[in-house]
Amino acid sequence: MLCSRAMPASKPSKTPWKKTPTALVMAFDTSLPKDPRVERRQMFGYPCAFTGGNMFTGLFQDRWFVRLSDRDRDELLRLDGAGPFEPMAGRAMKGYFVVPSALQEDSAAMRSWVGRALEYTASLPAKTKTKTKTKTKPKAKKSAPKSKAAAKRVAKKR
Repeated sequence: MLCSRAMPASKPSKTPWKKTPTALVMAFDTSLPKDPRVERRQMFGYPCAFTGGNMFTGLFQDRWFVRLSDRDRDELLRLDGAGPFEPMAGRAMKGYFVVPSALQEDSAAMRSWVGRALEYTASLPAKTKTKTKTKTKPKAKKSAPKSKAAAKRVAKKR
């Protein structure tokens, strides 16, 4: 039977996500080190790279971000156009920083920043896969009487 209630309309996104330019995806792929620790996968439809279960670099729309140590972060933030990575305005991802657009066109520089991100992130504790708990129905218990009077009635029946 179909529900007769109308479903609420979903709110349109204030700024719809844009597809990453093909040239940027190709640059991203060529900048990833040929290293067995690197795993490339998608996050929210955008290419990213992981090591030990931790993301160390990725693309989001037309931005390229990296996860850096404090020292490397300070160096990157001195460049024009660099800044904290915010997938949503006002919601920065701690430890992740946007690489300036001008630098993204320099393949040697990007390999260097991605390499730094890999080394830093590989030094962090690896994420362990947790088993998902399956929900099971609890076994039915005999419920206790809710009042003293009900308890007396149950006791008399026994």
